[in-house]
Amino acid sequence: MDKKTVERIFDPFFTTKGLGKGTGLGLASVYGTVKGHGGYIDVESKRSQGTTFNIYLPESKKEFMREKELPADVIKGKERVLLVDDEGIIIDVGQEILETLGYEVSLARSGKEAIAIYEKDKEKINLVILDMIMPDVSGGDVYDKIKEINPEVKVLLSSGYSINGQAAEILERGCNGFIQKPFNIKEISARIREILETK
Repeated sequence: MDKKTVERIFDPFFTTKGLGKGTGLGLASVYGTVKGHGGYIDVESKRSQGTTFNIYLPESKKEFMREKELPADVIKGKERVLLVDDEGIIIDVGQEILETLGYEVSLARSGKEAIAIYEKDKEKINLVILDMIMPDVSGGDVYDKIKEINPEVKVLLSSGYSINGQAAEILERGCNGFIQKPFNIKEISARIREILETK
């Protein structure tokens, strides 16, 4: 990358990809996560040669224990969930979490794909976990469209940003809940059950 690009890579919505091919939120999310853990991120880049990112995090004194079983307060389910996100890592991790919780999972990597899948399989899908910001069709527009298809649809809005602003507007239009990324297995299990068990 050239110097001007390097200076902007952590800015939200900055992307060098073509229209509709990137949101410019990937590195902004990484930066926010690293800062949130008291660390910092350094980048070195030479045009046409490559880029190196170094992430520095403070050492934790807490003893780490890997969970062998799901915590007792994690609630499982058997319903079908449509997971909608344009970020590959969120799709991969989200699918693994949902399947670990016992759910059947359908995946959509764009707003258009989400609408098409929901229109085709609306009778089988019990819940939609919907990313708010996507490059082709926004989460708000996807929500409105699937609500037209099925006014009773249950939707959990997902975003790396806070519940304020655009998320609040979608919730006011009837969206059933909000979860901030990155979410953990306990949080997502609770949110899903709250929505699915509400009549």
